[in-house]
Amino acid sequence: AAGTTGDVGTAGTAGTATADAGKAADAGRAARAGASAASRKSPAGPGVIEMEHVRFSYSPEVELIRDLSLRVDPGHTVAIVGPTGAGKTTLVNLLMRFYELDGGHILIDGRDIATMTRHDVRRRTGMVLQDPWLFAGTIRENIRYGRPGASDEEVEAAARACFVDHIIKALPQGYDTVLEEDAANISAGERQLLTIARAFVANPAVLILDEATSSVDTRTELLVQQAMNALREGRTSFIIAHRLSTIRDADTILVMEHGDIVEQGSHDELIAASGAYARLHAAQFAGGATVAVED
Repeated sequence: AAGTTGDVGTAGTAGTATADAGKAADAGRAARAGASAASRKSPAGPGVIEMEHVRFSYSPEVELIRDLSLRVDPGHTVAIVGPTGAGKTTLVNLLMRFYELDGGHILIDGRDIATMTRHDVRRRTGMVLQDPWLFAGTIRENIRYGRPGASDEEVEAAARACFVDHIIKALPQGYDTVLEEDAANISAGERQLLTIARAFVANPAVLILDEATSSVDTRTELLVQQAMNALREGRTSFIIAHRLSTIRDADTILVMEHGDIVEQGSHDELIAASGAYARLHAAQFAGGATVAVED
């Protein structure tokens, strides 16, 4: 309903899951253990996100988001799910200031983003899109694009933390391997891992992860999940989720319908509530098949 308030700060262990929930927990632990302290830097700030009575519409005739309020505590992972047109992508686009609000406020660490330049907002916010974007250049240059001043050591530390260093070093030219236009000479999973490493080297306080829907082999999918876990460690993260199997361990799951938050809680809490999330979950896993939640 309009005026829904979400207070996200009550929850368990950050992480995502693979299709097998048991493997997911192991993947999260492996990610945290696998990236050494030397390869990490503290995120740029606490990453408190507050949305106060946010209103937004693409056209005056149809208001998409009405009076939405939400608080996300530092370091928490929030998964956003819902049917087509629910406002999932719009919500994170507003956080990045791709659009201006019709009403209300969005604050990062107490500062209204309307008073910040778009550059400052995006400097504190990293994005990993479902369709990885890489340019014609070396692998090193593509990772360094996240923070142009990063040293070679920082680039390679990011790759190690995101479980792609060994893949890069197996290539004849290693980090100096030149990617073709759209990185067509590496696999979809490897492209995902490189874009995650790019976000890691950028060292943002806040992350927006638009979960990839492209299919990869099981081994690479596990590496991608581990890399995502390493990237989210200690950072406030929003996941636009397309597969409910990957968000079981999110601190809080927000269920959106028609621009409103209609439910929020952990996976177990929402399943027990037998509401909108439980219906989405049942529909997605009907007949034992996993079906992606539409954008």
